[in-house]
Amino acid sequence: MTKNQKAAYEKYDSHKLYTLAEASQVVKDITFTKFDSSVEISANLGVDPRKANQMIRGVVTLPHGTGKVVRVLALCTPDKEAEAKEAGADYVGLDEYVEKIKGGWTDVDVIVCTPSVMAKVGALGKILGPRGLMPNPKTGTVTMEIGAAVKASKGGKIDFKVDKTGIIHTAIGKVSFTAQQIYDNAAAVLNEIAKLKPQTLKGTYMKSAALCSTMSPGIKIDLKAFLNGAE
Repeated sequence: MTKNQKAAYEKYDSHKLYTLAEASQVVKDITFTKFDSSVEISANLGVDPRKANQMIRGVVTLPHGTGKVVRVLALCTPDKEAEAKEAGADYVGLDEYVEKIKGGWTDVDVIVCTPSVMAKVGALGKILGPRGLMPNPKTGTVTMEIGAAVKASKGGKIDFKVDKTGIIHTAIGKVSFTAQQIYDNAAAVLNEIAKLKPQTLKGTYMKSAALCSTMSPGIKIDLKAFLNGAE
């Protein structure tokens, strides 16, 4: 460990609960990668994802974007192609891309499509599903408003869902962001998760949350303080 790393880790207490504002600064202070690390948030929920009404899934637009270039493929009929291109889609078309995907090509971050082409897209489920690329009306990626969907995906819209262990884990920015930008993005995700609490759930819904970067340890967030309106 370098002298700088040592000094930074001395500022950090693995047992302490930090306010979200403090954690947003600490994650910057204790990251020493030579590349621009991603900042991630994880939330441990008191849900049973095997129950349909406790499968927490949501969509949120990060105020400051994700910090990464999002490559968007728009699968649509010819009458929608100009709209998708104008909105900034990296790839636009239908049959040629369906064939490419069947051949193993998945070099994109988000796929959006119109409802009319879902029969063709549905056949790609085994390839797209495991990679989290399957368009879904619930996340706004199956829509007639193809231009708006492309812009939202390019502009920092992310979707998240709870895994089978009850944890939501998602990237919310980069270490090069200011602490305020990290805070704003993290707060947007936590607030959206809070809104999705199942009405029938008994016990604690949001058990714990933490911020980390690609190479840093997790910084525990004082969730109670945040949910009660503290920064």
